[in-house]
Amino acid sequence: MRYCRISLLSGILLLQLALLTGSGIATAREQALPDDYCQWAVTDYAIAQPLCELAGDASRGMAIALDSGRGNCLACHQLPIPDVEAYGTIGPPLSGIGARLTKGQIRLRVVDTREINPMSIMPGFYRDPRLIHRPDKRYAGRTFLNAQQVEDVIAYLVTLK
Repeated sequence: MRYCRISLLSGILLLQLALLTGSGIATAREQALPDDYCQWAVTDYAIAQPLCELAGDASRGMAIALDSGRGNCLACHQLPIPDVEAYGTIGPPLSGIGARLTKGQIRLRVVDTREINPMSIMPGFYRDPRLIHRPDKRYAGRTFLNAQQVEDVIAYLVTLK
């Protein structure tokens, strides 16, 4: 009988926790987006339109991709950059990505690859900030990269043919 009481109490506590967690998610989605956030839409596994109708710059994009404080692509990917000896192998090599994927497909992967693979560990660099779980204080309520930086990185990646 004692075991049943403990199980019942545990079940009630778990139910309360689930309800609280669920209401926390709803509250997070009701928060306002940053003023400079541009909405984007996925169609056929791609984001066809540039974020905020911005044009990217490949040279700035390369600098962002290599910067450990911003894009940090080398932490997980191999890039075709001479004299770079240390790179990650968690993600696929990015050599030839511009030949394998369209610009819109690359954009989706940079913006929020979880739209394709919900289990991905790659950060969504322009993911809806309300969906980012426990962000660092620097990123609370904002994206990891701004729209211009994302478009710059995309402009660089499409050059990798």
